[in-house]
Order: sequence, then C-alpha cells, then structure tokens
Amino acid sequence: MLQIRDLIWGLLFIGCAAAIQVQITPTQGEISVGESKFFLCEVVGDAKDIDWYAPSGEKILPNRPDIIVSRGDETMSTLTIYHANVDSAGIYKCVAKNGDKEAQATVQVKIFQKITFESAPSPQEFNEGDDADIVCNVISSPPPSIIWKHKGSKIQVAKDVRFRIMKNGHLQIRGIKKIDEGMYNCEARVMARGEIDFRMIKVVVNVLPTIRARLSEVNATADIGSSALLACDADGFPEPSVTWTHNNIVLERGDKYSLNEDGSELVIKDVKKVDEGDYTCIAKNKAGEKAEEVSLNVFVQPKITYLNNQTASEFDEQVTLTCESSGDPTPTISWSFENKVFTEGEQDSWTRPDKYESLDRNIVVRSHARVSSLTLKNVLFTFAGQYLCTASNSIGQDNQHMYLEVRYAPKILGPVTVYTWEGNAANITCEVEAHPGASVVWFRDGLQLPSANTTNMKIFNTPSTSYLEINPDSQNDFGSYNCTATNVLGSESKEFLLIQAEVPSSPEIQQVEPFSSTAVVSFEEPDSMGGVPITKYRVEWRLPGQEWTGSEHDAKDDLIMITIVDLKPETTYEVKMSAVNGKGEGESSPARIFTTEPVLSSETPAPIAATSMALREPSAPKLEVKVQERGNTLKVSWIKQDDGGSPIKHYLIRYKAKHVSEWKPEIRSPHDSDYVLLSGLDWNTEYEVYVVAENRQGKSEPAVISFRTATDPTTIPDAMDGGSGLGTGAIVGILIVVFFLLLVGVDVTCYFLNKCGLLMCIAVNFCGKAGPGAKSKDIEEGKAAFTKDESKEPIVEVRTEEDHTPNQGGGPTEPNETTPLTEPEPAAADTTSTVVNVLPSTATNSVAESFSTAQSSPASESTTLTFSASSPTKAAPAKSSPKNSPAAQSSSLNTQPDVGPLVDLSDTPKPPPSSNPTLLVSPPSANANGPQSQSDPVKAPDSTQNKDLQVDGPTKDAPNALCTDSTTPAHNDGKTVKDENTKGETEVKNATAEVKTVPNEAPQTNGNESKA
Repeated sequence: MLQIRDLIWGLLFIGCAAAIQVQITPTQGEISVGESKFFLCEVVGDAKDIDWYAPSGEKILPNRPDIIVSRGDETMSTLTIYHANVDSAGIYKCVAKNGDKEAQATVQVKIFQKITFESAPSPQEFNEGDDADIVCNVISSPPPSIIWKHKGSKIQVAKDVRFRIMKNGHLQIRGIKKIDEGMYNCEARVMARGEIDFRMIKVVVNVLPTIRARLSEVNATADIGSSALLACDADGFPEPSVTWTHNNIVLERGDKYSLNEDGSELVIKDVKKVDEGDYTCIAKNKAGEKAEEVSLNVFVQPKITYLNNQTASEFDEQVTLTCESSGDPTPTISWSFENKVFTEGEQDSWTRPDKYESLDRNIVVRSHARVSSLTLKNVLFTFAGQYLCTASNSIGQDNQHMYLEVRYAPKILGPVTVYTWEGNAANITCEVEAHPGASVVWFRDGLQLPSANTTNMKIFNTPSTSYLEINPDSQNDFGSYNCTATNVLGSESKEFLLIQAEVPSSPEIQQVEPFSSTAVVSFEEPDSMGGVPITKYRVEWRLPGQEWTGSEHDAKDDLIMITIVDLKPETTYEVKMSAVNGKGEGESSPARIFTTEPVLSSETPAPIAATSMALREPSAPKLEVKVQERGNTLKVSWIKQDDGGSPIKHYLIRYKAKHVSEWKPEIRSPHDSDYVLLSGLDWNTEYEVYVVAENRQGKSEPAVISFRTATDPTTIPDAMDGGSGLGTGAIVGILIVVFFLLLVGVDVTCYFLNKCGLLMCIAVNFCGKAGPGAKSKDIEEGKAAFTKDESKEPIVEVRTEEDHTPNQGGGPTEPNETTPLTEPEPAAADTTSTVVNVLPSTATNSVAESFSTAQSSPASESTTLTFSASSPTKAAPAKSSPKNSPAAQSSSLNTQPDVGPLVDLSDTPKPPPSSNPTLLVSPPSANANGPQSQSDPVKAPDSTQNKDLQVDGPTKDAPNALCTDSTTPAHNDGKTVKDENTKGETEVKNATAEVKTVPNEAPQTNGNESKA
C-alpha cells in the first residue's frame, strides 16, 4: 500500500511540478547480520541538496561509523550500511531540494540472521557405555530445523530408541558403543529462504582397558644369573600404557629391570630370593585403568655344603658318612655307590643288591632337615670306593663325591686255568686287590721264579696285577704255579694251572641251502674249543671225486652261516667244515652233499618259479675303490655275492658328496659288468657310493663304500705368512720372461758356437755376412760353371742304409773343407752295395739326364739331390740354411748317417743324350780289393711293374735336413720316357727332387763308396 501511495504522490507531483525526480536503486534490500550493502539515490533535474533520513526520521550525518552518506556529483548520493545488525532495519528516505522544489524516494531495508554454527566441536570423545550428548548449537532467523545423519543415512529416531534429538538440536546416544564411532553430519535448514548448512562431527568412543596376565605365577631360580619374565597383555582404545609396580613402587628401566617398547613385558635380571613376591601390571588410557597381579616364586637350587672323605679298616664295626646341603624347597639327599642307590627309610644288602630290604641291616640311611648320614656296618674291603651324595629338589640337584678308604689284606682274583701249547707263550695273571699295596712272588714246586734254570719264564708287575709269562718248551712246563701276595695286614696265596691246549673239534653242519650259483651253510660251533678261542672256520667243497676247494672265514660271535660262491647251477657238491684255533686246525666235519638249483630264466613263469625253489633278493655285492691316474676319477669295482637263486638283472649305482644331501643321477650297469668309472668328481671331497644288485625278486641291501678324492694338482698353495703373496698372473709373467731370456741365451750361444740361429739369419739377410763353412767364391764359380756349360751334368750318388755304417777298419773322421769327396783309388778294402729298389720308367727328363757315369774328376763342391717318392704333389722350395753339418743331419733322424746322397757339380763332360735314358748302378763288388764295376748299366724296370720311385737309403729322409744352401724342386714337365725293352708310354708322375749344395765335408768311409 505504501508503494501505491508513493506512486500516486509521484504522479501528482509530476503533474504539478515536474521539475525534480528522485529514484533509489535497489528499490528494496535484505541484509544478513554482519554484511554490508549500499543504496544509490539518483535525481533527475536540478537539485541543490540531496539528503538521507534514517527510519527514525533523523537526518543521517556523514560522521556516523556504521552508516555513511556520500555524494558523487549534483545528481547522485550513496547510502552505505556497514556490518548490519538488527537495529539497522527500517525505511530509509532520500530527499532532493532546490529552492521551493522538493522530491523524495524511500527504500525498505530488512535485516535477517543466516545459519550460524555457534558450537559444533570435532572430535567429541565418549567412554563406551556412557550416554553421549553430541553438541551442535545453531542460530538463524527464523530458527532452523536440525537433521542428523550417520554413514550417509538420516538417523531415524523412531526406529532406534538409543538415539534422540534434543530441543537444543543436540544428538543423544544412550549407552554408546564402539560400533557407534564415526563421522556424524549436523545439518541446519531455513525453509523460508531455502538456506542450508552442515557440520561434520567426528565421534570417538574410548574403550576401558582390559588386561590379562600371560602367567599368573612365574617360577625362577636364584643365584644362577638367570632372568625372570613377567608379561601381561592389555587392550583398549586408545592403546593403553602399561606400567609395573612392586610393593607400591613403580618399576623403571635400569640395571635390575628392563621393559619392552609397550611395557607389557618385565624382565627381572639376576634373580635373587628377595625378588620373590607379587608384581602389579597396570593398563591405563582415557577411558580409565585396569590392574592385574603376577606372582614370582624364587627357588634356590640345592648345594652340598659339607662332605668329607673317610677311612676304615676291614671288619670294623661301622663307619658313618655325612652329607649336608642347602636349597629351597628343602632338598632330598640320597646316596649311591656304583649302581646302588640308598635313600632314607631304605636299606640295602651287599649280598642281595636287588632288594632294598636287608635282613642283616648292614647299610642305614638317616636324614634330618638338610643333613643325611650313611652308616656302613661290618666293614668289608668291597665297601671301599667313591660314594656319591646327591641333593635334589623340584628345580635341580647337586652332586659331590667322597672316597671311603678301606684297609685290608691281599685278595687274589682271576681265573686259575690257562691254556697254551708248546712254543706259544702264555701269561698267567695274578690279579691282587689289597690296601695298602701288596708285593707278589711266584713259586713252583717251592722254588721262587724265575730261577737260574728257567730261561723261558718272565715276570711283569703292575700296581694291581702280576703276570708270569711262560713259553713252554716241553711237557714239563705245564702244571701248577703259585702266586703269593703280602702287605702289612696279611698275605694270601693261590695256585694257577697251565694246561696243554688242543685243536678244536669239528663244527656240525646243520643245513645247506643251495641256490643257482651259491649255497648258504649253517653250522654250530664245535663242542670243544681246545682251551683257546677259535680264530677261523674253514669251508671246503668239491665235485664228487675231484679236489677240494676251500675258503677261510674269521670267527665272529654271531657267525653261524657261511656263503659259498662261484658254484655251477644244477650241480652236485660235497661240503665239509673245520675249525682253527691257535693250536691248529681241527678235524673236518663229515661231508654233506647238496645240489645247486637251476638258473631261473626270464621266460620261466613266476608261479612255477616260486614253487620250484625258495627265491629271495640277492646279497649286497662287495665293493672296492681304486683311484685312477687323474685323482678325481675313481673306479668302483664289485664282486658278485649270492644271487638269491635268480640271475642278476643289473646293478644300480648311486653316489654323492657327503656334505650334500642330493644324490647324483642313478647309474644302471648291466648284469655282467663288475665296475663303473666315476669321473669329474670334485677335488679333495669325500664321497659315498651305494651299489645295489637287483634280480626278479627285488633289490639287495646297498653295499656302501666311502672314499676321498685327491687334492687338485693345479692348486697353487697360499703364500705363507709374511711372504710375498705373488698372484697367479705375476707367476705366469715371471715364467714367460724367464723363458724368453732362456731362448735369447740359446740363440746367442748358437750364433757364436754353431753359426746358426735367429741372430745368424739376421746377419746373413740384413748385414750381408756369409754363412759359416761356405766359400763364397767357390760357390759362385761352381754355380757359374754349372750354369755356363749345360753339357756338364752332376754326379748322383745313391746309397743304401749300408753306406752309412762305418767300416770295421775304423770310424768316420770329422769332415772338413780339405776332405776329398771320393778316394782317387777305385779299389777299396770294403765296399758296400748300392741298391735301387725301383726307378720308374716315367721319371722326368731332368732327373734321367742327371744320372751319368762316375768317371769324372772329383769336384771341390757337390750337390745333394733328394728324391721325394712318397707324394706325387709338387714340393715347395725350401729356404736356404746357413750351415749343413753332419751333426745337423744326424739330429733329424737318429738312425740316419752323417751325410746324405751327394751330387757332383764338377765340370765333368756330359755324354751325348740318349733317347732312352738309363740309370747306371754299380752292383756290389765281388772282390774287396778290386775296382768297382761300372760297365754294366742297370736299366730302369718296366713301368707296368712299378709306377713309383722308391730309393732306399738316406734319400727317404733327406727332407729332414735343416741346413741347405739351395733347394731346387724338380717339377713334372709332362714328358714321356720310353724304355729300351718296352714301347709303352707312361705319364710322368710327380716326383720332387730337392737339390742341396754341400761343401766337401762328407765323412770318409775308408775310400769305399758306391757311386752311380
């Protein structure tokens, strides 16, 4: 209504005086408490003054702090309300004046309270079981409505009577539980404005601690440095803290007590008796505290505090032994001697040790509090010895020994009969018990031993025993001997008998269980041992009518069966046994006949086989180990034993190192094998091997053997303490340097002594130095003459192995430069035959033409021609060597002569070439004193008879020569050579010839050489 009125008045005003108009923006306003807002008053027309008026009608002055009026220009004025409160509400008016003209406008300002949470703390904590009041204080205008939510859902008060929303908006939970813990949403709403706001409140439910002792009673032992552990387990929310008290004193960490991190475990160190009592474990948190008590019982181990040795004489009335002890609980004291135990109220008799009740009451035990006494009546020498006093209670015991010394006259013990035989020494033992010690004397027939005429008797004495050693020479040495022992309390004598021993009687064969290749002989030991133990049993068996075969077995306590091996199946045998002792072998038992079973073949059906004989698993084989040349390879051999009546199928071998648990893969060996090689084993390692024999009935027990491999030979021992500690690399480096220096030294020695080696090659090739023993001028002249005159042909010498054997008249002389190649006289005292096995007719022209008569004059130099008849391929030219000496040639082959075949390079006239070249060979001389015959040439054999060139003698090994001046290979030129007797042609094969130039240094062989 007010606005309509204002509008009417405005229209009237405009109609009457339209000179001034006023408008307020915004036309109305709502302000929340505490907020600020401004209003703009705009004037249309000329206005001298623009003023604002409060709801009370008062003009708003500029100096007010909460409401400020400001004028921007002549047509505008602003009203600003800062931090509005309830008093700021009302109608504000803007008035514009200009003289007698005036215009105004109004605006209504409303102030309201928005949703405000005055108190909604988080978290809010409560104890489990309490009635929880969750605070949420909210103000607004108008008052808001409150809604509570938990876990995303609105709390339905009607459905859960434990929940209640109070008038002040608080949420009450009666008997709050741990499951009620979590986040709660306090939501406020003002429906008139559609305003909503909320706060999240965390609710924490604290749980009162619970406590439980792990052990309500703990036992500990004092005075042994042990510790006691007291523990309690506490639970609650939040996590409770745990403390311990003893006698109302809080225990803290230190030398005496230690606590773990949460304080639940208390350790009492070095427990003493004073630590005994009750200890309280207290658990405390925000919800409260709980306590639990733990009792500590401290016990003291028994300890013997008094026990002394005693001395008595035999036949004394009594002797009392006393033992005192301490401990908590009070210990029980008992006495023991050897294997007999005596306690209070129990009595024992030496004559009846199995009974505690004694008729003669010789032993009495009495105890009172911590003291016990042992009374021995009617003392005997057997009472002497160590007595043990034992004090024991529920937590331990203590033992101490005391010694009862009983003085008594000598007593002689031991067997009175000794068996032996002539020539076998025996000891008669006189064991004497006496205290104090006794002296022992031996007698025979009233004479003290040893006497002057008894050289076969000796006496040996120990503190408690005297031995009379007798080596019987005759029957007279057998008989009675007297031993007399004496001390200060008396003496005693005893007669001993030395009896002639006999051989044992025969054992009795009870049963023979035959198998296919073995038999088990069961027997009983002889009725008579002959006085001495049996050492061996001898088993003999044979085919009827043949010689006996036997084996011996050491006698053992449990030996009642012996197995015979290597028998033939389905064969009848006889077996007998005899026993052997020190005296000799006794009589044999009567022969017993048995027949071995047939071999069970693989085709024999199992049911038939089972009914035909008593089959069983084989016996374990006997093993042997032998180390091979390489120390980590071993040969494990086995010897077949009883096959159980069925043939062995195979042997199974397993092995492993003892320090590991896994076995190597199993090895299966055939039935006829008797060994296996184990290679690649670890060095210096102990192994164990299992070998099992298997037949159709099953597997035998494993035969086991152990062995250790050798130490690795390549192992370099560690350097000794204080040594240099050189590594492997340093040692190898030193060896390489030493080897290199050794090679340099050898090379220098060869250079100065033999004119050869690496230095000699460097001198010849780079320095131009001539090789040793070579005449450069003569070599050059010889080469020039040979090259210039093609008509000249070198002389070839072909020698057999006999050419290298020195004559009986004298050995070969050392060659030198003045030694002639041949003697001027053709006659010789001893000549050797030249043998050419085969010379192929297809030899090359160059080779054929090189053979000529040996009538030319000797040359200063010669060339050695070596034929290579073993390979048809071409030979690569060999490099020249600075020296060719007999020593070098002989080193290449020990059985070869000092020089090889020689080729004369002198200026001998060359005979006219022939279309059919032949090889001239001088046959063996028939007359030793006559000249060698050279008139009968030997033609080359037909090519159809031999196609390869074979030359006996040094020509085969000529390529081994190391020192040559030049090498000329003879190549196949593809020509065809015709024989005089045959018109056939044969393709020339590859026959290499190595030509060596050698100075006149060939050794003399008494001037007798075969030449071709």
